[in-house]
Amino acid sequence: MKAVKEVRSFRNAVRLFPLTLILAALAIPTCKANESPLAVPSGTILPIRLNTTISSVKSKAGEEITGRIMQDVPLPSGAKIRAGSKVVGHIVGVNAATTGAGGSISIQFDKLISSHQTIAITTNLRAIAGFMGVIEAQTPTTSPGQGDNIYALTTVQVGGDVAYGFGGPVTTSTNADDVVGKELKDGVLGQVRAKEGTECRGAIDGNDRPQALWVFSSDACGAYRLEHVSIAHAGRSNPVGVIVLASDESNLKIRAGAGMLLRVTAGGTKAQQSDDRGRPTS
Repeated sequence: MKAVKEVRSFRNAVRLFPLTLILAALAIPTCKANESPLAVPSGTILPIRLNTTISSVKSKAGEEITGRIMQDVPLPSGAKIRAGSKVVGHIVGVNAATTGAGGSISIQFDKLISSHQTIAITTNLRAIAGFMGVIEAQTPTTSPGQGDNIYALTTVQVGGDVAYGFGGPVTTSTNADDVVGKELKDGVLGQVRAKEGTECRGAIDGNDRPQALWVFSSDACGAYRLEHVSIAHAGRSNPVGVIVLASDESNLKIRAGAGMLLRVTAGGTKAQQSDDRGRPTS
């Protein structure tokens, strides 16, 4: 009799095992759906590295473009947009160069994917630097000696600010006593400053918190280390969120690895949570 009961118990356990697996699988996305949605306020800077090469010859309208968040972005709630998060956008339009007119390309970044959430955003472009400009900003101004900690060496940010090593101050290029930020291991944290003679503003919409600037200066504005390229339309005015890059000489090509400072403006802030495969959970 005892043997019969043991066999029945074993059979019941076998029958219930698939159900247990199904319930466990369903519980995984449920936990993620309970995470607090990220709120990304207007004025937040998103420092990105372009993952996609864009060209006025080869790019096509509608093509997806992406960028990687290169530094933890602090938010007022105490949460962070983690480095490694992704911004997603698309090519809006392309104009190849013609006789007497250089090429241009229009792009738009409208989604942020971070912490299992897809967040609608509206962004404009404050500054862009070519791949070599990014490399130069990460290269110490003096060669490291034997035993030197490379993180402690001085570098010059895109735009001219001077960063005095990990944990040290960041100052303007013209005044070593004018501290505008602090260097962290993954970039610089500082308040955004207006650039005299340009349309680049300081804090907007009351968001005067220190921003993640990565390799850029606090007043970086425009295009750097991209010969004959300019920001023809930053996306601050109509059409809001559409960024136009233009060449004044020939066709335009921005290689993957270029750095950008995007700025979130009032618009999309709705978060949609998703599982590890990007599928919506709410």
